Amino acid sequence: MKNNNLHILVVDDDNRIRSLLKEYLSEKKFIVSTSNDAEDAKIKITLFKFDLIVLDVMMPGKNGYELTKEIKKELKIPIILLTAKSEVENRIKGLELGADDYISKPFEPKELLLRIKNIINKNSKVDLNIKHFVGNAQIDLNKMSINLSGKNKKINSSEKKVLTEMLTNPGRTFSREEIGKISGIIQERSIDVMITRLRQKIEIDPKNPKYLQTIRGSGYVLWIE
Repeated sequence: MKNNNLHILVVDDDNRIRSLLKEYLSEKKFIVSTSNDAEDAKIKITLFKFDLIVLDVMMPGKNGYELTKEIKKELKIPIILLTAKSEVENRIKGLELGADDYISKPFEPKELLLRIKNIINKNSKVDLNIKHFVGNAQIDLNKMSINLSGKNKKINSSEKKVLTEMLTNPGRTFSREEIGKISGIIQERSIDVMITRLRQKIEIDPKNPKYLQTIRGSGYVLWIE
């Protein structure tokens, strides 16, 4: 997963820290939004899809612990807590509420970057041992098969590689060049043929695809409900 496809929300009442992290993470090719309090963060979370939240614990009004609890009840967004308190009980409290990691202030931006990458890499791996659903299609990457309407269809190794990447990055547009590198297929026409085959295995109506769609001039995208 490339950084320039990832949207991070930084929530901190300290303008200096918000500005520093926005500049630093933007330089690392992340998309970065910021909020100065929990209420503004909640509004942004309803408007945009975030891949990770960096959240200060000690803020006026609703604190980071309370916001973490609210977010985790509804969404599976990874959260890294920023805290000036290093006591064990405070760290445990954050983790018990569902936070994925924490970092104590003051900290080096590079350390935060490493923690962000560790969480993203952990969350981005597709489990080959479980079945994945795209609409009515049940995909078994381990057995290299797709079951649709009671009919079981096999996929080849190139199709498996492409599906693995697309399932890891739902909603991301893959160019033909990217799909070629992933699948090992060079000719664009052959890539189009492979996508057509996958649609026949995934879509109820392959000629009017709902999930594996063409983005004109850009490539292909897989949507998951």
